[in-house]
Amino acid sequence: MKKFFLDQHGCAKNQVDGEILITHLGKSGYERTENPDEADLIIINSCGFIASAKEESINAVIDTRAAYPNAKILLAGCLAERYAEELCESLPEADGFFGNGDLSKINETVSSLFKNERPVVRPPQKGVCCGNRNLLLSFKGSAYVKITEGCNNRCTFCAIPIIRGDLRSRKIEEIASEIESLVHEHKIHEINLIGQDLAAYGCGEEDDVSDSGKNGFEQIFKSLKNPVLENPSLNSDGKSFLAQLMERISRINGDFWVRLLYMHPDHFNPDVLDVMKKDSRFLHYFDIPFQSGEDGIIKAMNRKGGFEIYKRLVEKIRGELPDSCIRTTFLTGFPGESDESASRTRDFLKSIQSDWSGCFPYSLEEGTPAEKMKGRVSAKVAKIRASELEKIQAEITRERLKSRCGKIYDVLVEEIVENLSGGDDGLAIGRAWFEAPEVDGSFVIRYDRDDENAVKAIVPGAVVKCRAVASSDVDIDGVYLGSK
Repeated sequence: MKKFFLDQHGCAKNQVDGEILITHLGKSGYERTENPDEADLIIINSCGFIASAKEESINAVIDTRAAYPNAKILLAGCLAERYAEELCESLPEADGFFGNGDLSKINETVSSLFKNERPVVRPPQKGVCCGNRNLLLSFKGSAYVKITEGCNNRCTFCAIPIIRGDLRSRKIEEIASEIESLVHEHKIHEINLIGQDLAAYGCGEEDDVSDSGKNGFEQIFKSLKNPVLENPSLNSDGKSFLAQLMERISRINGDFWVRLLYMHPDHFNPDVLDVMKKDSRFLHYFDIPFQSGEDGIIKAMNRKGGFEIYKRLVEKIRGELPDSCIRTTFLTGFPGESDESASRTRDFLKSIQSDWSGCFPYSLEEGTPAEKMKGRVSAKVAKIRASELEKIQAEITRERLKSRCGKIYDVLVEEIVENLSGGDDGLAIGRAWFEAPEVDGSFVIRYDRDDENAVKAIVPGAVVKCRAVASSDVDIDGVYLGSK
C-alpha cells in the first residue's frame, strides 16, 4: 500500500479540497501519513491567489524535492489550476500537476504518476466539490462546509474567477444532509459555511438549489445597480436563497452553531438577520470584506456601494442584532489610491468600528482588469497604508474585547497547552462565538488541574462555559465555570 502526505496551503475552501483529496485517495487504497519521510507521494495543495502565496507554494515544491528526492511530488490546487502549463516547463521538481475542478479525477492522476508519466490534469470547473469527508483537517469539533464555488462578482483585483470559474451553488438538501451527518455522526459543534460570496448563494446562472427551479442570477448579476440593501424591490420577491438555506438548517436538531463566512456587501440581504433572530444557533458574526472606504476606489474595484452605503449596512446589522461581531478586509495600494483615498478608508474603519479586520497590500494579478489600470502605488506605500489600518484596528479590537470581560461564554476547546508561566493552572485554547477559526483571536481557558471534573470536561472538541476575566490585544483570558 502506497502512502501519501498532504502539504496543505491556502484558504478554508482549499482545506475542504484537501479533505476531499484525502477521502478519494483513501477509497482507492492509498494510506495517508503525517510523516513525509514515509510518503511515496507528496501532494502540495497550493494557493495561487496572490504573489506571496504563489511564492510560498512554489518554494514548497522545490524544498520538498530537495528533502525527499525519491518521492513523487504532485502540485495540486489553485496554483496548478492557474499555471499548470507554464509550471510544467519551469518547475521540473514537480512530477505532475492537478487542478481543482473535478477532484474525483485525483485517483487516475496519481495512477499515471506512478507509471512514471508526468500528468497535467485540469478537470472542468463544474459543480461544487464537497460532501462527506473521511478526515477533517480543522480543530476537533469544527468543520467547513462549502456551499458555493467560483464567483460572478468580477472585482477588478481578484483572480478567483480565473482560477475557480463562475459561481455555482450546491442544492439546499445536499448541504443540509452534510451538516446533519457532521453534527450527528461526527459530533461537530461548529459549522462554518464557506464560499467566495455566501450572499450570492443560489445566484449562479445555472443554479437550481431548491424545488422552485428558480435562481437569482438575473436579479443579482444582471439587474443590480445598487447594493441589495439600497434596493427594496430586490427584497420583496420572496426570501433570498441564503435565507432559505438557513431556514432548512434550522430544522436540523442538535446542539451546534453555524457561522457564515464571507458575504459581499453589495449582495447582503437583510432577511438573513430575521433567521438569526429566530435561531440563536446562527452566530451573529458577519465577515463582510469592504476592501476600501473611498467611493472612487470602490467603483474602480467594480463594486456598487460606497462609504455611506456600507456604513449604513453595518448600522443596520447592529441595529437589529446589537451584539453582532463584524469582521472585514481592506486592500491598500489599489491602482489610483491617493493619500486622500487612503485617509477616507481610515475614516471608514473608525466609523464602522469592526471587531476584526485584515489589511493586505494590493498584489497585481495577471489577467485581471486592475492589471492594466493606471495610477500604480508603490509596494512600500501600500504596506505603510496597511500598517496604518492595522494600528487603528488593533485599538478598536482592544477596546471591544475589554467590553466582553465579565461575561459568560460557551467556548469550543481546540487544544490543551502547557502552562509556560510556571503556574499551577491548567491551560487550554479555545474560541467563543465572536472568534472565527484561524483568523481571529483565541479564548484562553484557565482551570484547576486538580479538579477531576474540569480535566474530564476540557478536551479538544468539547464546549465549556467560561467567564471572560481579562483581555489582551487579540485574546480573551477566562476561567472555567463548568460543562455546557
